[in-house]
Amino acid sequence: MSPLWRPAYVAIGSNLREPEMRVNEAFDRIGRLAETRLELRSRLYLSKPLGPQNQPYFVNAAAGLLTLHSARELLDSLLAIECAMGRDRGERWGPRIIDLDLIWICGAPIDEPGLCVPHPAVSERNFVLYPLGDIAPTLRIPGCGRVADLMLRAGGLGLSALV
Repeated sequence: MSPLWRPAYVAIGSNLREPEMRVNEAFDRIGRLAETRLELRSRLYLSKPLGPQNQPYFVNAAAGLLTLHSARELLDSLLAIECAMGRDRGERWGPRIIDLDLIWICGAPIDEPGLCVPHPAVSERNFVLYPLGDIAPTLRIPGCGRVADLMLRAGGLGLSALV
């Protein structure tokens, strides 16, 4: 039996070193992952930072993938991209060159050390939901609901689409 391609969704964010370029670089790197296909790219959004406000605004986006990897393997690949791009995991909610979060991968929810899908805060973060809504508005995230409905609840305060 051959492995199955599974849909997965990744949130992308950056607010350092030309964030638009960093987000586009992340899309490119994700698109080159083995046994993974980048199928969908959201628009780019500008958002107020979560946490400390004395930092630049973020550029956010979402990627829709098809992958043969398990959730753990995909997460490890995303963390390797962050590392290669110079991510420093210092201050929580602080400025960052790149942030790649595995939001959902088709299958059962997972809650294990270092891996929780769906991402625990997806339903309240408009900077994740609006880009995700560009590429998968009808996606149902287990325990949360449909992306389009979650977007309405979260609202668009502090968020704007970049042209």
